[in-house]
Amino acid sequence: MITTATHLNHEPEIVRPWAFTAKQLEWVPWLEPSAAEDLTPEQIDALVQPQRAGSPYFRLLADDPDILQARTRADLEIFQAPGGLPRAERELAAAAVSRVNGCVFCASVHARFAAHFSKRPDDVDALLREGTGADLGERWDAIVEASAALTATPVAFDASHVARLREVGLDTQEISDVLHAAAFFNWANRLMLSLGEPEVPRG
Repeated sequence: MITTATHLNHEPEIVRPWAFTAKQLEWVPWLEPSAAEDLTPEQIDALVQPQRAGSPYFRLLADDPDILQARTRADLEIFQAPGGLPRAERELAAAAVSRVNGCVFCASVHARFAAHFSKRPDDVDALLREGTGADLGERWDAIVEASAALTATPVAFDASHVARLREVGLDTQEISDVLHAAAFFNWANRLMLSLGEPEVPRG
């Protein structure tokens, strides 16, 4: 089921997803980004990964290349640095935050990553469908609970969350990785939600 915004002539404009999903979505900016071929060398360098020029979101952020470069390098360090928390659980934290914040696009992206790296698509789907109260097993529940608390407000995260994370086997570095992934996507969700909206791919 989808919802559709229309032009005055009743032609479909944006086909919006009606619920959280792990399926591939597109993203529609409310401001016109630069065309990929019009990006300056400085803007392309700020993408860090040139293929990101295919994304209207990153082309829009390229209007401030210094901030975009800092944002992208932080993203890559938090989610792809070796060691520490397994990649699947960093992505789980991001998906949980996105679920709480209502960022359907970010939730879809990080749910797919979490499912891919963990090989637990049913549990990831339960998170999307039921929210952060879904029963995902002790370890994942602890990660989701900590991420959700930090999302509600930083002071809602306290020593009890750290204790529970330790009880399910996370060490100090892994707990730090949970917090960095959750904190980063609290910021990233708000930025994306203020600049555009998700769209169901057409065709």
